[in-house]
Amino acid sequence: MSFDDYYFMDLAIEEAQKSTDNGGIPIGSILVMNNEVISKGHNKMIQKNSPILHGELDAINNAGLLKNSQYKNITLYTTLSPCPMCSGAIIMYNIPRVVIGENETLKGSENLLIKNNIELINLNLEKIKNLFNEFKENSDLWDEELKRVGNSTELKI
Repeated sequence: MSFDDYYFMDLAIEEAQKSTDNGGIPIGSILVMNNEVISKGHNKMIQKNSPILHGELDAINNAGLLKNSQYKNITLYTTLSPCPMCSGAIIMYNIPRVVIGENETLKGSENLLIKNNIELINLNLEKIKNLFNEFKENSDLWDEELKRVGNSTELKI
C-alpha cells in the first residue's frame, strides 16, 4: 500500500457518491496507469436499468479499447470487492493489480483474482463501510442486488 493507493481510492469514493446522488448503488471505480487516472466509472445499474453496468465495468468501458501492453500497467481501484463478472473482466484484460476499498459489505471473487496472479490489496476503509451502511439504511436497492448476486460471489473453479 502507498499514499497513492489512498489518494486514488478517494477518487473512487467520489465516483461511488455520484452513483448514490443519482439514485444508484454506491460503488465507484478508477483505472490508473503510470500514476495517472485514465478512466472513472460508477455503478449505473439502477440509473440505466442495466444488469451489467457495475462500477468496475463502467470504468473499463470508459477507458476505451486499450492495447494489451497498456492493460498490463493498470491498477483498478474499486470501493467494493469485485463480483464474478467484474473479476472476469479484470482477468480478461490482464489488469495485474486491484485495490479494494473494503470487502465486509460483500466479499467478491477475490480467490479467483488471486488464482490468476492478480495482486489484490484491501484497504479496509471505515469511510467506505460507513457509506454502504448509510446507503443500506436508506434504500432497499442493496437487498435486491444481493438477491441477484446470491451466493455466486465465489466461483467454484
